[in-house]
Amino acid sequence: MPEERTEQPHIVTCTAPVNIAVIKYWGKRNEDLILPINSSLSVTLHQDQLKTTTTVATSRSFQEDRIWLNGKEEDITHPRLQSCLREIRRLARKRRNVGDSGVDSASLSHKVHICSVNNFPTAAGLASSAAGFACLVYTLARVFGVEGELSGIARQGSGSACRSMYGGFVQWIMGNKEDGKDSLAQQVEPETHWPELRILVLVASAERKPVGSTSGMQTSVKTSCLLKHRAESVVPGRMVEMTEAIRKKDFAAFAELTMKDSNQFHATCLDTYPPIFYLNHVSQQIISLVHRYNKHYGETRVAYTFDAGPNAVIFTLQQHVPEFVHVVQHFFPPETNGADFIKGLPVNCASLSEELKQGIGLEPMPKGINYIISTKAGPGPCVVEDPTQQLLSSDGFPKKMM
Repeated sequence: MPEERTEQPHIVTCTAPVNIAVIKYWGKRNEDLILPINSSLSVTLHQDQLKTTTTVATSRSFQEDRIWLNGKEEDITHPRLQSCLREIRRLARKRRNVGDSGVDSASLSHKVHICSVNNFPTAAGLASSAAGFACLVYTLARVFGVEGELSGIARQGSGSACRSMYGGFVQWIMGNKEDGKDSLAQQVEPETHWPELRILVLVASAERKPVGSTSGMQTSVKTSCLLKHRAESVVPGRMVEMTEAIRKKDFAAFAELTMKDSNQFHATCLDTYPPIFYLNHVSQQIISLVHRYNKHYGETRVAYTFDAGPNAVIFTLQQHVPEFVHVVQHFFPPETNGADFIKGLPVNCASLSEELKQGIGLEPMPKGINYIISTKAGPGPCVVEDPTQQLLSSDGFPKKMM
């Protein structure tokens, strides 16, 4: 019996969050190390609504490293995956070499089985790679006994993944060193700092985006004059202003900066040659809706931001959520009025005045939005203790999906 027990794979499961940038990262100065041309700042979304779950198993009996993503086996030789695996193993060996008793030296030569799932659409502009690589690195670190700063390793998987290594409000400092050692994420404020802040993800499309972020950035760096101006002259000041707005919980300043930065990011995409269109007609209608809503009240109550995809992320304060959700429902009437339209945190009922509807004055766009995810700022990656949540069976292979 004791011999059989030693053959059991060592299994760890963790979860990691999605983050949404309010000061955008777009463009790299080093493709291999994923070093950005500007700093960025994001809000980590709550894992109760949006997360990646990853289970990693190691065993002497495994013949090779393998990975399964969202129920399908993928190519483990992908360079970015290999970067993360190689770096975690290197740090584990380094710890063993300095005599750390917490590292099982035999396990360092074992192959790994990795299984990962997202509970949100992949590659639709919802930062799936950020959550995925953050979760991968965090879980591998737990398996191999690696501690300390991990955001630099996550960055080598996906740039924005470094920001998903922390909860709350997170900045990714671009750094200046050629080896990227100073290009790391730092928490600006924890998720508990601004409890009234709410986030609504308006899912306009769950389809794969036509131009991936990596190729889009490469073309922008080569061809966009606006991108160079943005990185050198605009973002540094905005990073300071955004940090101050968050620390002061100044929603009006936070919202205006968020919208302006989103607009400028998409302007650089249009300034790219040939131009890149991530926003669609639904996205444009949402932008118009937000500005008309704010104008109606004479104050900035809601803000939008769009990453490299058509889905809007709306920031607002808790007291405005019920009305704004019902504004969205009115101007983007869903196919059915079922409860499935609003997912995540519960949203109270609200009635809309005729004055507000007329003040906004847009033509309704039926079925423009598939659903809304209601959430808030949340914590960084964490270990899952419940064995029933593991994605791999005790033999280290994926559980049969129901």
